[in-house]
Amino acid sequence: NSRLYQFLLKMPRARKKLQESEQERTIRCIKEIVTTLVQAYDKHEKINVSKLKSKLSSKFQLSTMPRLVDIIAGLPESHKSKLTPVLKGKPIRTASGIAVVAVMSKPHRCPHIAYTGNICVYCPGGPDSDFEYSTQSYTGYEPTSMRAIRARYNPYLQTRDRVEQLQRLGHDTDKVEFIVMGGTFLSLPKDYRDY
Repeated sequence: NSRLYQFLLKMPRARKKLQESEQERTIRCIKEIVTTLVQAYDKHEKINVSKLKSKLSSKFQLSTMPRLVDIIAGLPESHKSKLTPVLKGKPIRTASGIAVVAVMSKPHRCPHIAYTGNICVYCPGGPDSDFEYSTQSYTGYEPTSMRAIRARYNPYLQTRDRVEQLQRLGHDTDKVEFIVMGGTFLSLPKDYRDY
């Protein structure tokens, strides 16, 4: 193996491929995916995006396939509005025309604990549990919980980040259904509830 590696290092093209980082190969892969998509669109050909991503990821020896967000970001402006609907991630999320944005309220002790001294059996989370950074009835491993933890439970940051994420994935965010999660929301201070 080391002889083959040394031999390949002497060849200019092979040396370049061996020295390229995963990030550089990913960028080249995205560029080729975008070029193929634009050419197929211009020729009115249908293309299977998943197969194309898989094939080119293997060609460029990537450990993971490029993300749809990165491919959409690489589209030329002239084709972005035409190809984004084809690439839209999880189109069912906004099929009704309404984007759902859920935010998580900050962890707060259940008010009934002061009266009973016990937590509910069915509530895994909360400040008194092993999942101390999660809201009362959640473990902290749910997607909304993880976004809330990253935003330090700031409702504005959670909302902004989720709307931006949906837009990057090609979803329309003109109409939004806003969901506040967390069973202890009503027992939080009024200034936090009215944020």
